[in-house]
Formats: sequence, C-alpha cells, structure tokens
Amino acid sequence: MAIGMSELKKGLKIEIDGIPYRITEYQHVKPGKGAAFVRAKIRSFLDGKVIEKTFHAGDKCDEPNLQEKSMQYLYHDGENFQFMDTATYEQIALTDDQVGDVAKWMIDGMSVQILFHNNKAISVDVPQVVELKIIETAPNFKGDTSSGGKKPATLESSAVVQIPFHVLEGEVIRVNTETGEYVEKVK
Repeated sequence: MAIGMSELKKGLKIEIDGIPYRITEYQHVKPGKGAAFVRAKIRSFLDGKVIEKTFHAGDKCDEPNLQEKSMQYLYHDGENFQFMDTATYEQIALTDDQVGDVAKWMIDGMSVQILFHNNKAISVDVPQVVELKIIETAPNFKGDTSSGGKKPATLESSAVVQIPFHVLEGEVIRVNTETGEYVEKVK
C-alpha cells in the first residue's frame, strides 16, 4: 500500500528503494509561490543513518513489510549479539551495527523486541525503562542530600548514568533508555 505526502508524520515507518526508514522529524512547508511540500529527516533501520528527504505532492512511498517479535537476549560472543525466540528456541545473531546504542542497556536474559524486514532481523528495541544494578559508584560523604547534585555510576550493563548522591553501589535503579537518565531507585 502506498503512503502519500499528506499521510506522513513523525514515527511513521516507510520504505524507499527497498530500505525501511522511520520518520524522526517532520515539517510541512507552504512556500509563498509553488506547491506545498514536506521536509523530513528519516532514519534507516538497516544502518541507523539519518538522511533528509523532501516529499512533494503526488510522491508516494511504500509501507515496509515489518514484524516485531519478542525475543530473549542471550549473550555477546565477541562479534555478534545472540537472541533466542522463547517459543521456538530458535536463535538469531545480530551485528554490533544492527544493535547500535541499545547494547549498553542489555543484560543477559533480558526480553527485547527484534524488528524483522521481509523476515530478516534488522534491529533491536529495548524497553523504555529498564531496571539495572549499580556495580560501581563513589561512596557517600557527609552533607550529600537526595536533592543535591549527581555522581556517575556504572551499571551492570556497562552503561554510565548520573545518579543522586544518596543512591549506593549494589542498589537497583530504573533508567530511561531513550534519554539515558536515572528515573528512580527500585524499592
């Protein structure tokens, strides 16, 4: 099914020349002279590159053949990330480029969403908020308060986030994976 210029919006998945993209920014432009057009930034699902594309009235793009499947992250073997379908026990491998920045939020056994394009795995999505254990951070000092500043902490997934002074090593925290920010301490 073809998608027209008027149907484009942020977050929409489209396919151009056989490559699936997601629209990350969208701007409808009505110049004083000439026809209106849409200027968009689109991110490739295959390599993560962002390009600018202009869509004019009458331009069409295809709807990509995408499926999402919940899978379990097993381990990184040095070259690839290994995932398993918990229903069929079938395993697939994705490269570092396909996994991208979300790798810093993944720990063994975590449930993730794998995106398939024409039955070929192309990318990984982690939950928006994950719970991770702090494995290294500076100790507290007298005068540190919960409303004060922040200190760096290394998590079990190897990600480094800024946390409040009152949070200690060994505690579990919730982190927003989209912004990389501390959300709260898990009780």
